[in-house]
Amino acid sequence: MAPHSLMRISVVVALLTIVLKTLAWWLTGSVGLLSDALESFVNLAGAVFALTMVTIAKRPADTDHPYGHHKAEYFSAGFEGILVIGASLAIAWAALARLWNPQPLEQLGWGLALSVVSSALNGLLAVAMLRSARQHRSMALEGDARHLLTDVWTSAGVVIGLIGASLTGWLWLDAAVAIGVALNICVQGAQLVWQSSQGLMDQALDAPERLRIDAVLDRHAHREQGVVFDNISSRRAGERSFADLHMHVPGDWSVARAARLRTEIEAELLQAVPGLYARIELLPLGMQTAMEAAIEAAGQADTPSPSTDKNPNPEQ
Repeated sequence: MAPHSLMRISVVVALLTIVLKTLAWWLTGSVGLLSDALESFVNLAGAVFALTMVTIAKRPADTDHPYGHHKAEYFSAGFEGILVIGASLAIAWAALARLWNPQPLEQLGWGLALSVVSSALNGLLAVAMLRSARQHRSMALEGDARHLLTDVWTSAGVVIGLIGASLTGWLWLDAAVAIGVALNICVQGAQLVWQSSQGLMDQALDAPERLRIDAVLDRHAHREQGVVFDNISSRRAGERSFADLHMHVPGDWSVARAARLRTEIEAELLQAVPGLYARIELLPLGMQTAMEAAIEAAGQADTPSPSTDKNPNPEQ
């Protein structure tokens, strides 16, 4: 299913779980179920924002954004992470007050049933979203799915706490579980913010993708005598991946021959890493770009001379 469709379903499910979990809290008076209901509001806000960012990310490249709008999805993950952290603080605040002043729990059967039903809806949706996220390489979809899975585990913890409090008579268990829930979702929120920041900072492609790129280039370097690849760099922006590299060819090659090989390599790279935008710059063997020469010169200037190097032999 397409990300847009799943995001719309996520908004509807978030509204439904808010109703179910709020009703469960109202029936039981459980602060654990209250914490679960508060996180559902975060789910709703995250789903609405993710839907907006996925819509923006699909916009084509324009004059102001020549590389497209794919990074918009990272704002979704970061925003949702901040919401999760805020919800965890609100849950902890409510739970601490109940920890010192435990209250009796009522109608646990109905409350637990409503919580389990809402968690099942979130779990089914999260599994579908994770599958679609892998297929479409959507950071926003993956972030929302992992948040929903966190909500499922949160609900499971609340149910266990309520059952424990009912069986033992230790009413403080309800508040203690709520505090544990708050700590758990705070960690999840921090992870979402971190993942978002890495995407916005042009994080390189994952190791398996880089290995597939290297395999394509190595195959052509061994097959075509005199062809050398260097200055290989990569980055990810939402569902789109980018790779930049230089292809050095013998100086006696015609431009047409070099261009044909470049087109062939670009096609193979796209097949190896779906969605990859590869930019290959052609250069004669032994020639550098002006930027490469400047970087090399700067590196040599920063390298200490043998007379000032305290340990010129790194093996000693």
